[in-house]
Amino acid sequence: MALVTDNVTLRTILTEAKTIAVVGMSDKPWRDSHMVAGFLIACGYRVIPVNPTITTVMGLTAAPSLESIREPVDIVNVFRRAEYVPAIVESSISIGASTVWLQSGVVNEAAAARGAEAGLNIVMDHCIRVAYVLLMR
Repeated sequence: MALVTDNVTLRTILTEAKTIAVVGMSDKPWRDSHMVAGFLIACGYRVIPVNPTITTVMGLTAAPSLESIREPVDIVNVFRRAEYVPAIVESSISIGASTVWLQSGVVNEAAAARGAEAGLNIVMDHCIRVAYVLLMR
């Protein structure tokens, strides 16, 4: 696919997605990853926390890695620093995700190019919650 910047494609991604893996989700309620995941759950998405340092959060069982998830993932929503993104993109490719969504402030051009080359939609430096509020309501 490609680096996604247009609202029509963003809306399509958000409309078609059912399951979102939140990589770097925190069990601390004041962290952005926790708040955004709660918002996504309230919007009807199936959220899978991905964090090897926690076992449960918000009543959900956390997966230690993307590869340990045993169901299809539509969006991999990333709350990790840019240097971790290449490995996350590779994992996203290996599990057959369709979109990697890098949260605000997360930019890795090389990883984005690799993901796009492998057929992923890549959303970079854009909050999924903000996009949802602007495009879906």
